Amino acid sequence: MIAATLLLYSNAALAQREVKDYSDTIDTFKRNETVAPYFASAYGYAVFPTIGKGGIGIGGAHGKGQVYAGGKVTGFTSVTQVTIGFQLGGQAYSQVIFFEDERAYEDFTSGNFEFDAQASAIAVTASAQASAGSSGAAA
Repeated sequence: MIAATLLLYSNAALAQREVKDYSDTIDTFKRNETVAPYFASAYGYAVFPTIGKGGIGIGGAHGKGQVYAGGKVTGFTSVTQVTIGFQLGGQAYSQVIFFEDERAYEDFTSGNFEFDAQASAIAVTASAQASAGSSGAAA
């Protein structure tokens, strides 16, 4: 009985922390005067509080996100990337992808989304990096 109660409490605490991560990330981007107008003009957006990226020769990145329309959560998403080539180090960053119109939002939520030269979505990234030979973090 105690174990079940602790499990429920820990799940609730984790869920509250995740909600805070998303709201903190959105607030951070909204405080940026260059980015803030996109929240008002975009049809929707996807928020990734943390995308972790790293590699030594072969690398990868992964992050979980939430999709919003009208300021409300409408779904969940993830980003995954695999890279091959010269690379050494790691990076963690937050990202918001803005959907200019309903078509871009529908393309993203239906799984048909990829960035190209004609994309009607804008990705904004804030990051801190650490790599071999660096003397600290950059923001």
